[in-house]
Amino acid sequence: MLQMQSTVSADGQVSLCLAEVDTPTLSDRDVLIRVEATPINPSDLGLLFGGADVATIEARTVDGQPGITATVPPAALAGLAGRIGQSLPCGNEGAGTVVSAGSDPGAQALLGKTVAVLGGAMYSEYRVMPAQHCLVLHDGTTATEAASCFVNPLTALAMVDTMRSEGHSGIVHTAAASNLGQMLVKICQADGVDLVNIVRRPEQVELLRSLGAGHVCDSSQESFHDDLVAALVATKATVAFDATGGGRLANRILNAMEAAASADATAAYSRYGSTTHKQVYIYGGLERSVTELTRTYGMAWGISGFLLPNFLAKVGPARGQELRQRVADELSTTFTSSYTKQVSLAAALDPAEIAVYARQATGEKYLIAPHT
Repeated sequence: MLQMQSTVSADGQVSLCLAEVDTPTLSDRDVLIRVEATPINPSDLGLLFGGADVATIEARTVDGQPGITATVPPAALAGLAGRIGQSLPCGNEGAGTVVSAGSDPGAQALLGKTVAVLGGAMYSEYRVMPAQHCLVLHDGTTATEAASCFVNPLTALAMVDTMRSEGHSGIVHTAAASNLGQMLVKICQADGVDLVNIVRRPEQVELLRSLGAGHVCDSSQESFHDDLVAALVATKATVAFDATGGGRLANRILNAMEAAASADATAAYSRYGSTTHKQVYIYGGLERSVTELTRTYGMAWGISGFLLPNFLAKVGPARGQELRQRVADELSTTFTSSYTKQVSLAAALDPAEIAVYARQATGEKYLIAPHT
């Protein structure tokens, strides 16, 4: 079978190619999935390109199959020592049809079923997975509809769970016009959670308004700070999930949270700021520059990373299964995903296509169909 693999060399070159590999054998509890749809998520790009500058991409051919090379900057290469020389299969999630199964009754029960999996190595024609790790979809669900069952839906649900478990009363979300952001709008509406959406363009404001979002702030506007403070006063949101990572946006959110927390303060002035804890979780890297903080928001604040696998490990398998089932039940409503373009494995290595999907722009999400 064909499988997309990424290799970083010691001299700072990343190579992406389609390799012919043996189809894995099955154990009793495994199933063989014919992968029919798998998305290119922002979380896939790090493994694919290893932080390479996509402007340096050059097309090449390896054993008759298409591929590319690109140059990894020295600063990025320093963090890749653990993968130098390894050919790593790519693709976090996807969906397809179970075409073979081990002898265990649980595996046999999935024969012919459309399933979704979060297992890595999904940019392949086939994938072997333990049957218990497959999300069985409702009859009539297509692989395309189910391709993005995990990364975006479960991350959005994890944000709401985290807000509740930490005692916050509302959420701030950046890059909020993304597929994930649109899902979060719907979740918060259904669950009665106050949500403040931050976007970068007026048309994104209109998009979220059309979904019923109540608070949408455009960071490109001069009034952004005042708009954000007003939304935070109204919602009392004190936890933010930031997809941009770099730059000053996290800092601006913390400043606005402090202003909102102090808006109705009756206590005496404290040089340590408000006692309201303000938390920003960084879960993406749309902005590649350094994260800048100017600490003018007191001492009750925090910034840390947020990663779906870590969340799932923390809440345990029972809660994880509840969240997965909600995704399956609401796949055609809350958790629907849209794609700009569907491409083959080979076309996903076309430099012209990479130039589009590597931008991670809203409305430019790609879907790979490995058998086209």
